[in-house]
Amino acid sequence: MSDFPWLLAMIAVPAVGGAAVAALPKGRDLLVKQVTLAVSALVLVLAVLATVAFDTGGDRFQLTTSVSWIPAFGVDFALGVDGIALVMLLLIGVLVPVVVVASWEDTGPGGRSTKAYFAWLLVLEAMMVGVFAATDVFLFYVFFEAMLVPMYFIIGSFGGPRRQYAAVKFFLYSLLGGLVMLASVIGLYVVSNSQLGEGTFAFDALRQLDIDPGVQKLLFLGFFVAFAIKAPLVPFHTWLPDSGAEAPIGGGVLLVGVLDKVGTFGFIRYCLPLFPDASRTFAPWILGLAVAGILYGALLAMGQSDLKRFVTYTSIAHFGFIALGIFAFTAEGGSGAVLYMVNHGISTGILFLAVGMLISRGGSRSIADYGGVAKKAPVLAGVFLVAGLSSLALPGTNSFVSEFLVLLGSFPTRPVFTIVATAGIVLAALYVLLVVQRTMHGPSRGLVVDKPFPDLRRRELAVVAPLIALILVLGVYPQPLLALIDPAVAATMTDIGSDPGGTPPVHEPVTAEQGAN
Repeated sequence: MSDFPWLLAMIAVPAVGGAAVAALPKGRDLLVKQVTLAVSALVLVLAVLATVAFDTGGDRFQLTTSVSWIPAFGVDFALGVDGIALVMLLLIGVLVPVVVVASWEDTGPGGRSTKAYFAWLLVLEAMMVGVFAATDVFLFYVFFEAMLVPMYFIIGSFGGPRRQYAAVKFFLYSLLGGLVMLASVIGLYVVSNSQLGEGTFAFDALRQLDIDPGVQKLLFLGFFVAFAIKAPLVPFHTWLPDSGAEAPIGGGVLLVGVLDKVGTFGFIRYCLPLFPDASRTFAPWILGLAVAGILYGALLAMGQSDLKRFVTYTSIAHFGFIALGIFAFTAEGGSGAVLYMVNHGISTGILFLAVGMLISRGGSRSIADYGGVAKKAPVLAGVFLVAGLSSLALPGTNSFVSEFLVLLGSFPTRPVFTIVATAGIVLAALYVLLVVQRTMHGPSRGLVVDKPFPDLRRRELAVVAPLIALILVLGVYPQPLLALIDPAVAATMTDIGSDPGGTPPVHEPVTAEQGAN
């Protein structure tokens, strides 16, 4: 079963499905949705079967497919996954069908073509799978840039009143980061050509290069800027509040739940193994940005009046914890960070969906327009509370395990940053519970009084039920995901010279002469 091209199928199925949906005749909205749901469900099945075929005790990269693409430049269409990439594919497989069902009754979000919206969703799914599955650095770059296109149209064509501005801002920020990374990708090719006698973009070959520390720093910064924009880390974050607020709810779920993870995935997949010396050099500065993001995101989330912007600022705070775990250079911190990436996608996904269900009833994004929702829609209020508790990492929910591992892993090597970051835990409780109190409890006011406010329907219950189940199950039993993640993180720690057991790394100084050799 491991010989089957699982990853290629997970890219081809939604890509072909998107083209098929786009080719359907106008006016067949129900068929469009049915085909989209069937295709996304098939991708989920493929992701589960690929996980079954994956051997946690086997090679680092498995389920590989490699076809020569541009032989003159050593570019291959090479796919493969380790445990880190595999859990992200599972997250994609879960969230896309949820988004499809959540958008089921939208007759064209923003009043536009239903067919185009669902076709772009499937194309986006194909690009997201490709960016996590690529093992050729040039192919990774291609998917990194290509996935901007469907998200640009999802935001720009189907978003809120300022959708055009938000879409252009998202595209330009990400494109600029990608171009900076392209310079470093070319630099890696030049270095590989000088050391190996022929240029290559293969990740495994690039990982073996002995790059001069000075050159490492320059190449590292090119990758780092692109990933810091994508994640996003403060101060590269300014595109996210606008894009998240103006995106349609389904697009927002995938934007914050998956696309942003490409940045933190890039840190642990590319920055650390390819540029270990530079990663250690810049780690204190990056950790400073991470902790600043935790506090900054939390404080701005507390002051938000817009529900969707509130969710985006909570995500900025959460990405700070993920970066803290990655650049602590310990196995516990790294595993916690990767698990946090998955759990954040689930927690923020359901929080975005709950916000969307609230907005669909009231027609407003303003927190001040709601109050006493629990009296009219107790199930919706309960879902909102569960999503909020998961977001603040309450013990027993999925996010608690990952946040605990990040703090446990970062304290031995970075105690000061870890202690400051714990303030974000207190602030998270404040910003979540304040919004829950203002919108769900107290006397009914605003739109809750002025408009009918039905509770969740069966379709909406079907949307949130699997995510709530994952929040609870992973809160008490995260081991299945950790069994996939831990070997890949241990291999990454070995790449950078850190003890996979989690003790602080001790490194010999590397001279320029040693790096050149």
